[in-house]
Amino acid sequence: MRDDRPLVTIACPVRNGAGTLGPVLESALAQDYPHLEVVIGDNASTDGTEELCRGLARRDPRVSYLRHPANVGLLNNFRGVAEASNGAFVRWLGDADALEPDYVSRTLAAFAEDRRRVLVTTQMTYVDEAGVVTTSTAYDPTPLDSPDPVTRFAEMLRLLTSGFALLDPLYAMMRREVAVLPRRNILREDEVFAARLALAGPWGHVAAPLARRERTEVDPAGLTRLLGVPAWHQHAADLIQARELLDWVGRSTLDPGQRRRARQEVLRLYARRKRNKIRRGTAKLQRTVGGPVGLRTSGAQ
Repeated sequence: MRDDRPLVTIACPVRNGAGTLGPVLESALAQDYPHLEVVIGDNASTDGTEELCRGLARRDPRVSYLRHPANVGLLNNFRGVAEASNGAFVRWLGDADALEPDYVSRTLAAFAEDRRRVLVTTQMTYVDEAGVVTTSTAYDPTPLDSPDPVTRFAEMLRLLTSGFALLDPLYAMMRREVAVLPRRNILREDEVFAARLALAGPWGHVAAPLARRERTEVDPAGLTRLLGVPAWHQHAADLIQARELLDWVGRSTLDPGQRRRARQEVLRLYARRKRNKIRRGTAKLQRTVGGPVGLRTSGAQ
């Protein structure tokens, strides 16, 4: 019997995830929406990942396993597993994450409410390395559902400096055509991609914690090594990000007035980044000297 419901792809990029991947894949396959596939992109794992995935693919025809014989890098593995998808909708799933059984059905219902939507987010439960659990806080989804692309773009840039526990658009359900947009490997590329997704079309949101993510803090030096970008990127991350955003605004289908507004929003983001750095530096200095930092004058006037 033909299933006319849209096919959904759960895309799992992995490298050396044998110790955590089993329950992750189980959560994907346990969805109450049956018309789905799970595509695993193995980035040259050297542990038992290959054996685990090949065994699962033999047992369940919904599972496809793709292996890179050599390390292609984090971004290329993410892109590759999305490009190998057959679904009309794609959802990336990390190798230590999980989905609630109704994740797919509830996000597709949000797409059905408005056919213009290109992406649907949900609340998220984060678990850090110490086991501390944080549930993403509620936020107003109205700006990202706006018909005006610059309103959506501005809101996404605002959220980039508002803390991690608000929104995680890269781990949202999205239409395949935006999941496979071309991407360039730079520091903070994920944030640039999120801003481009905001330009692409309106978003929906399900205000329920339907997914879990493992949250690991990586310092800038470690992140440059993980991504395989030049070490100097960590010292120029704000500028690189601003230039990349301005470049994509220039390539967009925005009209001249919208482009001007979008460029102003990029400059505001850059200014916020700089202000935040100054605040963090001042706070660090205060902790070092044990008191407030400011201009000191002698008693003589």
